[in-house]
Amino acid sequence: MPTRIPTHIPTLKLRRVAIDTYKENVVYLHRDCALYRSEGFQALSKIEIHQEDNGQQIIAVLNVVDDENILQPGQLGLSEQAYAQLNLSEGTPVRVAHATPPQSLRAVHRKIAGERLSFDEYLGITQDVVENRYSKIEIAAFLVACSDNGMDRDEVLSFTESMVKTGDRLDWGEALVADKHCIGGIPGNRTTMLMVPIIAAHGMLIPKTSSRAITSPAGTADTMAVLAEVELSPQHLLNIVHQQRGCLAWGGTAKLAPVDDILIAVERPLSMDSPGQLVASILAKKVAAGATHLLIDIPVGPTAKMNDQASAMRLRKLFEYVGDRMGLHLVVVITDGRQPIGRGIGPVLEARDVMQVLNNNPLAPKDLREKALQLAGRILEFDADVRGGQGYIIARDILESGRALAKMQAIIKAQGQNTLSIEPGHLQHPVLATCDGVVGGIDNLQIARIARLAGAPLDMGAGVDLHCKVDDPVKKGQALYTIYAEFNADYNFAQQAAEGDNGFTIEPPSR
Repeated sequence: MPTRIPTHIPTLKLRRVAIDTYKENVVYLHRDCALYRSEGFQALSKIEIHQEDNGQQIIAVLNVVDDENILQPGQLGLSEQAYAQLNLSEGTPVRVAHATPPQSLRAVHRKIAGERLSFDEYLGITQDVVENRYSKIEIAAFLVACSDNGMDRDEVLSFTESMVKTGDRLDWGEALVADKHCIGGIPGNRTTMLMVPIIAAHGMLIPKTSSRAITSPAGTADTMAVLAEVELSPQHLLNIVHQQRGCLAWGGTAKLAPVDDILIAVERPLSMDSPGQLVASILAKKVAAGATHLLIDIPVGPTAKMNDQASAMRLRKLFEYVGDRMGLHLVVVITDGRQPIGRGIGPVLEARDVMQVLNNNPLAPKDLREKALQLAGRILEFDADVRGGQGYIIARDILESGRALAKMQAIIKAQGQNTLSIEPGHLQHPVLATCDGVVGGIDNLQIARIARLAGAPLDMGAGVDLHCKVDDPVKKGQALYTIYAEFNADYNFAQQAAEGDNGFTIEPPSR
């Protein structure tokens, strides 16, 4: 419940402080503010901000300021997120008070103690997180407790359902709405941009909203942005999907399972990705996006998220259990994650690979083409008119006939074609083999790290272009890959990282 703020509490004037606090409401008081002293506020405490005329209110974490150039004693500063959420003009008088601790914190303490939580307890936590009643410290405590103490499969189901319930949910009005998700960790794995035009050309609805990269060199939305506009309003997105049967857009404009975005903002810096949280995060987003039929791709390899088949099978069973009870028709495929997929790693280089495949260019990376066809074929078999085993053949025919390319061009035009000519970075450094042999392995994590150091995805032309793959023979001095960068600092960072560990294992040639 909102805090009742007594009218005798003096008002403060709002001031917009241009600080991006990323998924967290933060407000600022000057240390010499009379209210700060009289009410006993402390840094990092949570306060409620209230505007009487229209009833607007938010909860935020307090930071204390000592510089009057930033904030005057009679003002209340708001971070960018808090300012947007409160939606009031600068100078508006507001009142503040200590926020009541959320009741759901009791459930967090129970989880920390290793106890099992109910659906109602997960729902209480997710509602309070969405309403910004939790600080990032409290969110971290909840996530670590779930990761360390584990969630049984019914808890994962409850967590997933609660995330869906605390956000919007799309309804496309069709019995079959397809979607696809890869759990990630494999650079260059841009199969979605090939699958969507193939499946949409078949006539199946596939409204694909994707994320931008957080820790990888490119997300699907980053790569699609090379070709077209991806930040679309919900109504524009709806029109495109109904016209084209598909889209490739950024999902950040829709409030689908919004608690997931807040949790991810805390998970990423902690490098947390426990199976329960992974499954809940993915399935909540897909159910909220209106999917009825979903394909999950789980790559397995030494440097993939799943290192072995046993772990992948456990994750698969958890996906199937939760997905079935959420009403999803779900298929999980376990794929080869020993190395990057395709050649390009970084938005421009990955977009080049995609367009080469769609154009049936003989230089197109065969592994990217083949994986996309296999996955698209499995989704096409959701169609009752497609017999089992025929999906791959239909997908291949759609690609080879040019129908997939035509559909992609139509989607690009509908979303708004990017008219800027974006090229690979002008700074280029070939990374050479130090001996003769055969490529025995490629470290996904290190190659992704080098591509990010080069500037990807913020610099669209930055990244890594692979020239060799696993099992390829190489000669000493031969280029294994080329680093592309736009700026000298990034170029030097990436080059130094490659000199320390180029990510390739070269084995002696077999006799």
